[in-house]
Amino acid sequence: MIRGLLFVSALALSLLGCVNLARAPAPPPVIGTDQPVSFLADVKPIMDARCAVCHSCYNAACQLKLSSYEGIDRGGSKAAVYSSDRLKPQQPTRLFVDAQLTEQWRNLGFHSVTSNSEAGVENDSTMAYFLDAKRRNPLPSGRYQAEATDLTCAADQRETRAFLGKHPGRGMPFGFPALSSKEHDTLAAWLAQGAQGPSKEEQAALVNPGPADAAQIARWEAFLNRDGPKHAMTARYIYEHLFLAHVRFVAADSDAFFYLVRSATPPGEAIQEVATVRPYDDPGMKRIYYRFRKIHATIVYKTHIVFELDDATLARYQELFIAPDWLQPPHLMPYDDAESANPFLVYAQIPPRSRYQFLLDNAEYIVRTFTRGPVCRGQIAVNVIQDHFWTLFLDPDADETVKNPEFLLQQADNLRLPTEAGSGMGVLKSFSNKYRSRYADFYLAKNALYEEKVPDGLGIDAIWPGNRPGDAPVLTVYRHFDSASVLKGAIGDLPRTLWVIDYSQFERIYYALVAGFDVFGNISHQANVRRYMDYLRMEGELNFVSFLPPGDRVATFQSWYIGDRALKDTRHQELLTGRDTAVVYTTVNPKRELVEQVVNGRLDPAVGIAFDRLNYHAEGEFGAMPETFDSHDDVIQGFRALNAPGTGFIRHVTNSEANVLYVRLRGVAGGDRFVSIVINRWHDNVNAMFGETRRLDPSKDNIDFIFGSVGAYPNYFLDVALADIPMFFDVLYNFDGSPGYIAKLEKFGVNRRDQRFWETYDWFQNRFDESDPINAGLYDLNRYESQAIAD
Repeated sequence: MIRGLLFVSALALSLLGCVNLARAPAPPPVIGTDQPVSFLADVKPIMDARCAVCHSCYNAACQLKLSSYEGIDRGGSKAAVYSSDRLKPQQPTRLFVDAQLTEQWRNLGFHSVTSNSEAGVENDSTMAYFLDAKRRNPLPSGRYQAEATDLTCAADQRETRAFLGKHPGRGMPFGFPALSSKEHDTLAAWLAQGAQGPSKEEQAALVNPGPADAAQIARWEAFLNRDGPKHAMTARYIYEHLFLAHVRFVAADSDAFFYLVRSATPPGEAIQEVATVRPYDDPGMKRIYYRFRKIHATIVYKTHIVFELDDATLARYQELFIAPDWLQPPHLMPYDDAESANPFLVYAQIPPRSRYQFLLDNAEYIVRTFTRGPVCRGQIAVNVIQDHFWTLFLDPDADETVKNPEFLLQQADNLRLPTEAGSGMGVLKSFSNKYRSRYADFYLAKNALYEEKVPDGLGIDAIWPGNRPGDAPVLTVYRHFDSASVLKGAIGDLPRTLWVIDYSQFERIYYALVAGFDVFGNISHQANVRRYMDYLRMEGELNFVSFLPPGDRVATFQSWYIGDRALKDTRHQELLTGRDTAVVYTTVNPKRELVEQVVNGRLDPAVGIAFDRLNYHAEGEFGAMPETFDSHDDVIQGFRALNAPGTGFIRHVTNSEANVLYVRLRGVAGGDRFVSIVINRWHDNVNAMFGETRRLDPSKDNIDFIFGSVGAYPNYFLDVALADIPMFFDVLYNFDGSPGYIAKLEKFGVNRRDQRFWETYDWFQNRFDESDPINAGLYDLNRYESQAIAD
C-alpha cells in the first residue's frame, strides 16, 4: 500500500472493482434470534463504529447518513450533492430540516435501504444485500474511493442484485474488512425483524434536553427572544453567526449539544424549525423565535464545531450589544434578498467595535466554520488557501474601519458579496468581474483611510494580543488537499504566508463562506464565492506585509505568487509601499522577526500561546537525528530532525491522497503516543481555481509532527512497536523509494485490507475521544488511502 502513497496514480476510477459476470446473488440468509434486537443498545454502536465513519455528511455515498435512525429510515438518493456542472440550484435535502416524515423524503426522491421487497422475501433489503456481499467477500481488493462521482446508488432490490452481480467485492463496509460475525448477525437480525427504531420513550429521551440543560435553555431563550428592537437585532446577529454551532451549556455539565434555530413557535412549545437555505433568508412570518434543538445524531468530527455558553458569555453579550449606545436608534431591519446578505447594511446600527469584538472573542470557532461547515469535500473549495499558514488579527483599537464606522456604511455598496445573488446566479456570470471591481474600490478607499489616519504605519501594538485564556490571537490553518483544519496557536515551523485579519475582512469571509454559501447552489454561485475568496485571502496577506519594511513588501508578496501577475503593476507596488511601518527591525529577516516579536512579546500571557516545540526552528536550526530513542526527548529531537528540508520521506510522498497520517508509537515514556503527520504541499501560488498540479513543487514540500489528532479525514495509519522506533525514524529520514525502504515502511502501515484495520482505527478513535471528550467526534474514513493490496 505504501507504494500507493508515493506516486499519483494515473488509473481511471471506474465503478471500482473487478467485474464478475456471475448471476445476481440470492437473497441474504435470515439471521434468527429469540430476542428482539434493540436499535439503541445493539445496532447503533455498530452503525457508529463501522458505518457512520463513511456515511454521515453530504459526501456520503447516495446521501445515505447512518448517524441516526432518521437518516437510516430516510435512505439514499441518486441525486449528488457535490456536482461540478450543476446549472440550477438543487432542492436542499438537509436531514432534520427540509423534511421530517418518511413519506416526505420519498417525495424528494429518497429510497429505503432497510425495507424488504414486495415479493414476500423476508430479508432482501438493500442494506442486507450489501452486508451479505461483504460477508461472502470479506477482504477488499483493488482501488476504492467512496466519493467517486460515478458510483451507482441502487434504489431497489433489482438494481442492488444487478450491481452486486457485477461487483461482488463491493459490499459494506465499502473497501474495508468485513464486520465481525457478531456485528453482521446483529444487523442482519435487526433488518429481518423490520429494522425498528427507538421506542417512543427512548426517542423522547433522545430529543428532549435533560433538566440541567432545560434550565439553561430557558434562560438563554428568554434573552434571545426578549422584546424590543435592540434585543431582536442582537439575537439576529448572534444567530447568523451560531447557526452551525454545536452549542454546549457549560453549567449543565452534560454531554448534550444543541443547534440554535429559528422557530415559528415560542419557548415552551414544540419547536417548528423555519427551513430556509441561509440564516439571513426571509423566514416568511412576522415573528420568529430563537430556540435550541437538541442534536441526537452521532457527533462526527468534520462538522462538530463546539460553542460553549455560560454566565460569562451572557454577561459579555450584555456588555457588547445591550449596554452600549448604538449608532442609530435601534430598529428592526427587513429581510431583503440582497441587503440581508450584506452585514454592513443590516447591522450598521450596531457599533462595529461590538461586532468585531464578538468575532475576536470567538475567533477559533468562526475560522473553524470556514473549514468545517457544509463543505464536507472539495479540492476546489479549499485550494484557495496555502497548505499551512498562520492568522493574526488587527487590534480593534488599530482598525480604522472600526474607529470610523461611517466609513463602512459609505462603503456598503463596495462590500457587497456575490452571495447576494442567491444560489442560482446565471452561468454566464460564473467568471464576472463585477465583485472584483467593487472589492478593488473598497481596498483603495481603505488604504486611503489608513494613509490619512496613520501615515507613519502601524506598530506591533496594532496586533490583537488576546485578553482571556480562551482567546485565540494566533490560529494555524492546515489544508489537507480537499479538507482543512484550524488549531489554536502557532503550530508548525514558520509558515511561508501569514494573514492579519481585520474586521471587514473577517465579516466578509464569514458571510461568503458560511452564512451565504449554499452547498446545493449552482456552479456559478460556487465559482463566484471561490473567486471572491482570492481577494479576501490577498487582503489578509497584504495586511501582514504592511507591517514589514516598505522595501521588503513587494518581494515578499510576489514570492507567494510565483508565476502569477500579482503586484506586477508598478501602481500597485507603490500603493503597497507608500506607507511606513512603526515596527522596529534589527535583523535581515523581518518576516521572522515580526512573528517572533508578536508571539514572544505582544501576546497576552493569559492566552497561553508559544512556538511549537516539535516543529518551530530558529533560522537554519534543525539538529541531528538521535542515535538512540531511550527517552521522550529523543523522540522529540527525532521529529525535529525530520522537519529539515529534503528528508527522505517527504521527497517521495507525492500522492494527493497522503496528507494526514496517524502514528501510534508504542511504549514511549511508559505509554503509547498518538502523533499526526501533516504534509504541507508547496504551491507556487493558489490564485487560480484550476490547474493546481501545475503549480506544485514536491521538492519544497515540508512536514509537521503534532502530538494528538489533527484533521477529520485520516489518510493512513502507522503502528510502530517500541523496538522498531529507531527503524521508523531511519525510514522517514533516509527513505529513498527503494524496495528495501518500501518494505520497511510497509511493516508499519495498516492497509485498508489489513485484518488489523478496525482494531487500529478503534485505538485512534478511542484515544481521540478520551483526550478531548467535548471536541472529539467520529473520524471520516472516506479518504483513507484507496488502494487495497493483498499480502
